[in-house]
Amino acid sequence: MMSRTLAVVFSTAVAAMSMTGAASAGCYNCYTPPPCQTCYQQQYVPPQYRAVDETVMVSPGAVVAHRTPAQYRTVMVPQTVMVAPPSVQYQQIPPQYATRQRVEMVSPGYSYYAPVQMNCASCGY
Repeated sequence: MMSRTLAVVFSTAVAAMSMTGAASAGCYNCYTPPPCQTCYQQQYVPPQYRAVDETVMVSPGAVVAHRTPAQYRTVMVPQTVMVAPPSVQYQQIPPQYATRQRVEMVSPGYSYYAPVQMNCASCGY
């Protein structure tokens, strides 16, 4: 009988000490998981891209020469005279531009380690 009483008193004392430990930690009736090995978790940030509009030259400008030969007419039977001298007219063709959209990488993907928060469902710790 004495050993049963001693066992009950001892188990009550152990339970009281464990309750005060949990109460001082601020975690009431919750499961606290065992701590992780490193307490950090690897996080991955994917690469970041953006679209860039740029103006590109489709065709360069040019100068085209249009040649006009001299014009002759027969005025009298034995004689041919020049009516208009030869000429050259120049045509300016402006360059042609277009807007092209391209995608460039702003930031490459990378990974880092972030601390893991050990949360308790009922107490918030």
